[in-house]
Amino acid sequence: MPADPLAPAPSRADLGGGEPSTAGESGSGLIGIDEVQRALNRSRASVYRYSNTDPRQLNPPFNPRRLNPEYRSDQKDPLLFHPDEVARFARDVLRIKDVTVEVLNSPSTATQQLLGAILAELQAIRQRLDRLDPPQRDPRPDEPLRRAPNGSRFEQHNRPAA
Repeated sequence: MPADPLAPAPSRADLGGGEPSTAGESGSGLIGIDEVQRALNRSRASVYRYSNTDPRQLNPPFNPRRLNPEYRSDQKDPLLFHPDEVARFARDVLRIKDVTVEVLNSPSTATQQLLGAILAELQAIRQRLDRLDPPQRDPRPDEPLRRAPNGSRFEQHNRPAA
């Protein structure tokens, strides 16, 4: 016999703790069915029963009495939930009194490492450019900018714009 969906649950729900369940979810802060199941201390079938899904409609409108997943682009995409939505559902519908939302930062990915390296290189380039040609003053809006003879910076000319 399935558990009553409105029966009192444990007094605390920890959301987002532990490792991410699939590769796509880790960087987004969203949690999957397994994490929701552990956080609410409910069966997998109960979590699906609580979820605001409809086989005829991909993204049904918000329902305050259901657990609303994030938007999906395809019916085959896994259900993902925002930790705040799971906390709201636990507090308002399941009547869990003490709800704690904890979202852990994911380990650095190859993309994050590459972006960090690009940022460091751009900062180094900026420092070298500033050392070569320190800024003299801000140009007035009516003074046109022209390329400097060495081609690396712009110089100002005091003549009226055409």
